[in-house]
Amino acid sequence: MKKIGIIGGTSPEATCYYYKKYLEISREKFEPYVFPELIIYSINFKEFIHNPNGWEGRKEVLIKAAKALEKAGAEIISLSANTPHIVFPEVQAAVNVPMVSIIDALIEDMKRRGVKRVLLLGTKTTMTADFYKNALREAGFDVITPSEGEMDEIHRIITEELMFENFASRDWVIELINRYVEERNVEGVILGCTELPLIVKPGDVPAEVFDTVEIHMRKLIEVASE
Repeated sequence: MKKIGIIGGTSPEATCYYYKKYLEISREKFEPYVFPELIIYSINFKEFIHNPNGWEGRKEVLIKAAKALEKAGAEIISLSANTPHIVFPEVQAAVNVPMVSIIDALIEDMKRRGVKRVLLLGTKTTMTADFYKNALREAGFDVITPSEGEMDEIHRIITEELMFENFASRDWVIELINRYVEERNVEGVILGCTELPLIVKPGDVPAEVFDTVEIHMRKLIEVASE
């Protein structure tokens, strides 16, 4: 099997969830005690999120991590967060091993499950920037995002609560999803921030739940096994 490299730390809580899913999926797919080799490069999140050079600086942090993983022997590399995929093409261009996109893996899973109209939740950047929504729309999906005020609150919940293992606003998020299912006829909800699956699980809402961490890790293990 190929050696998997993960750029983690964006945030550390989500990286822990990635590792949890890595264990669960490996135990499901392989015989006992078999796990693909895995390297995690956990960046200094403050250097990333408060970078004075914005996305140009954040990109350089990710490229440095990707190159370190490549040097360490990783044969496939991933970003363990949705929002950093805004610079995914530039990071991929900086290394000589293939990278597995969380957005590509999500689109593949959405097509398999047969949904069309989805609610996209995530950081403010993920919900408002074109890189995520355009990829989904080009793949044939009808993408709904929350109102401006709701997006601000979701972003606050992610950055001020979930990144610190505070799940106090879980009910608010569940109620928001339920309202969009009822009023906007969405068939699925994309947990487009890797902290959101910590509070929203399949069965919590009357719609397909797309846990981007689990979807991404399944694809990474699939590619590693090829």
